[in-house]
Amino acid sequence: MLDSIRSRSSLLSPPDSGGGSAGFALASGDIRPGATIADEQVYNGFGYSGANVSPELHWSGAPGGTKSFALTVYDPDAPTGSGFWHWVVFNIPPDVSGLPKGAGDPTAGRLPKGAVQSRTDFGGPGYGGPCPPKGDRPHRYIFTLFAVDAERLDADANSSAALVGFNLHFHTLAKASFTGMFGG
Repeated sequence: MLDSIRSRSSLLSPPDSGGGSAGFALASGDIRPGATIADEQVYNGFGYSGANVSPELHWSGAPGGTKSFALTVYDPDAPTGSGFWHWVVFNIPPDVSGLPKGAGDPTAGRLPKGAVQSRTDFGGPGYGGPCPPKGDRPHRYIFTLFAVDAERLDADANSSAALVGFNLHFHTLAKASFTGMFGG
């Protein structure tokens, strides 16, 4: 039983670096794994004047039984004691294999039909780019895509990242990720 609990809990703990499950892969034409994230994706606020545009993302190799996808962007280095959630998207249809640049703008209508962006640690739905405290060491921004065994998660646009994560805990078939860097 302990092995089962460990196996399930490792599904949601954000990895330190890229990786995936047996061919399941996530990539971006805008962010190279381990590289510095460009100003176009950086937040516009907290002392930064980035464009706050979510990057283009694409994926392949989803496992059989995938009924939807979910995407998170997480900064484990934020000085909060619990990290910082920068983007949460779920209920992405299973026939979708990517998100266009700018899909994280909740007013742009660039997400696939049925996909939901929920509340981040900025307080509302949508993409919020890197914005570590000025002078802080570079932070890791972990982009993780989840292959989900349910068409819809029991969550909505007002749900926290923790509630979405709770749902993903019970419905993740596989995950793929990469990490971008940005310093203060």
